[in-house]
Amino acid sequence: MNLKKPIDVLIAESAESGEGTLKRTLSSTSLVALGIGAIIGAGLFSLTGIAAADHAGPAVTLSFVLAAVGCAFAGLCYAEFASMIPVAGSAYTYSYATMGEFMAWIIGWDLVLEYALGAATVGVSWSGYFNKLLHEFGVEMPLYLTKSFAEVDGGGINLPAVVIVSLLSLMLIRGTKESASLNNILVIVKVAVVILFISLGWKFINPANHTPYIPQNTGVYGEFGISGIAAGAALVFFAFIGFDAVSTAAQEAKNPQKGMPIGILGSLVICTILYVLFAHVMTGLVPFNVFKGDASPAATAFKVTGYNFLQLGLIIAILAGYTSVILVMLMGQSRVFYTMSKDGLLPKFFSSIHTTFRTPFKTNLFFMVFVSIFAGFVPVTDLGHMVSIGTLFAFSLVCIGVMLLRKTDPDRPRPFKTPLVPFVPIMGIVVCVYLMYSLPFEAWIRLAIWMGLGIAIYFFYGKGNSVLRNKGKVVPPVDPPKPEL
Repeated sequence: MNLKKPIDVLIAESAESGEGTLKRTLSSTSLVALGIGAIIGAGLFSLTGIAAADHAGPAVTLSFVLAAVGCAFAGLCYAEFASMIPVAGSAYTYSYATMGEFMAWIIGWDLVLEYALGAATVGVSWSGYFNKLLHEFGVEMPLYLTKSFAEVDGGGINLPAVVIVSLLSLMLIRGTKESASLNNILVIVKVAVVILFISLGWKFINPANHTPYIPQNTGVYGEFGISGIAAGAALVFFAFIGFDAVSTAAQEAKNPQKGMPIGILGSLVICTILYVLFAHVMTGLVPFNVFKGDASPAATAFKVTGYNFLQLGLIIAILAGYTSVILVMLMGQSRVFYTMSKDGLLPKFFSSIHTTFRTPFKTNLFFMVFVSIFAGFVPVTDLGHMVSIGTLFAFSLVCIGVMLLRKTDPDRPRPFKTPLVPFVPIMGIVVCVYLMYSLPFEAWIRLAIWMGLGIAIYFFYGKGNSVLRNKGKVVPPVDPPKPEL
């Protein structure tokens, strides 16, 4: 179970080209856009208000900075691995090289919680805002077509969520370049609206709403004061999740050694700047306690400006944000299973490449159905906690992997090196474990059940079909083609 996949073989795989391979079409700019597409969802528009009203007040800006620093610890570790092992598979591939096959399987199976169920979670939220948009134009969909089976008497299906997941899955089959172009457009739309909110709202900031900037603690930990900033950071941390999806596109990057760190860290920096400015304007427009229990705090704040037209723009931006997140999550999931299939741990079905589009179309179709079932029939709160705990678990293992590889292979060339090892990885682990601890007990139970199922599949199928185990060496699967000129 402790068989490790040699890094030299992984690198050789990433240099292969041919028919049954993924197509290299993504520039560094596209990788940054991919990261922004995965990170900026409607969490910016909703979590900011909750964190300000319940925890930090105007100092929610400091919460965003603190959360960004915590997220950067994991991001720096991902950047080192992604530049050194530029292969599709993300944390799965990194674990295979550092901790062995069994742990690689565990993390690959865990990534289903982040990517597939993440796409389902966002699909459900996309449906809610799509119905708000229809309402603006006087159109109302029946409740049984917009809610999950458990949320409606007599049963129901969240049809808009199923439709958006299906459409984006088909887009991914058509091609990575086309999907990246769509993502770039969606990123431009949502970033433009965020910048518009900041620029138009800035002159309406009332300094009195920022006084005091750090409200006095109420005597309860996490309710304002310094502890409130920390509690707010734990909440808004989840607004940064998604940057790691960039690493799943390593075999479709034109220059992965250079592009991966730029994509991961560049998207984190850009999103942090936008988040801090957005939060500063939002809390400056109205007193932060106005956001208490408000489902649309950004729209509430912007009423002060008189630019009511932007409320519709916010809905459109949120829809664009959710769409790009779903797209990137679906792409990441298919690439992880593609890589696991190439290693023999999953059936060959998952590594079938379309002869024309050169995308893993069967994997895309499988997850179109899988994600649609969860998006259509499972409540969003149950999905959200599973996504969070799965993501944090993956982050922790990547941080551990960086420290292990520095000990076992210190002389290996690293195009990007995580600074201050072991401090940075250890801090990444501390942040992730703290946030996992803060999640409900039910999330841990679901994680245990999901992992138990995954371990059973590994021993019944994966272990016996492992390419590494059966042949004593890795037969390099044909992977990415050379960049097109």
